[in-house]
Amino acid sequence: MRFIPSPNHSERTRPVSIVVLHYTETPTLESAVRILTDPDLPHPVSSHYVIGLDGEIVQLVPENRRARHAGVSFWRGETDVNSASVGIEIVNAGSGTDAGQPAYPEAQIAAVIGLCRGIMARHAITDVVGHSDVAPTRKVDPGAAFPWRRLAAEGIGRWTDGFATGDAADADLLASIGYDVSDLAAALRAFRLHFYPEAILAGGTRTHERLVAVERLFRERERRGRQ
Repeated sequence: MRFIPSPNHSERTRPVSIVVLHYTETPTLESAVRILTDPDLPHPVSSHYVIGLDGEIVQLVPENRRARHAGVSFWRGETDVNSASVGIEIVNAGSGTDAGQPAYPEAQIAAVIGLCRGIMARHAITDVVGHSDVAPTRKVDPGAAFPWRRLAAEGIGRWTDGFATGDAADADLLASIGYDVSDLAAALRAFRLHFYPEAILAGGTRTHERLVAVERLFRERERRGRQ
């Protein structure tokens, strides 16, 4: 791991409780690092880490500092997500929400898994989400091509391939998981990007049933946490 310091950070005001994953929208690690370390942009940005296509990890901001990666965002009641999170940028050119997004190479995903494991252990956290989850009206990264199922199989985040039935409204289910539902359509899109990419890439039509299943998964985690 290399350390290339970014000046774009400040003091934390929250303990770390979230990992937020992004894609860079740039084709190379070098171009991403230039942006994330530039103090002269109109709105300087940064992340704690950036991961190249070959799995190289560059640290830009120490984990005890507040990086500028999430912007206006919300997750499970937290409105200062930058202060409460570690941000990881993953080199990928993106393409919005469709199937034209480049695949994430195996070496890169292996590096994401290893880095997330270390962060989760250091801060005793379980929430690993995408930029689209915390900023659904503005962002779509890390996109429908991101392998959330694979990460969950490695103990990072949660996943289910199941469907379930229930009478709760979509807005209530999304809010229970952690989403900002002030724009319900945006929150549903963010949910599909993370937990039901088949709805975007292959025309899946069972969003509500997947939503019920995922909400039960989160609720079970809360129940176990209280025991």
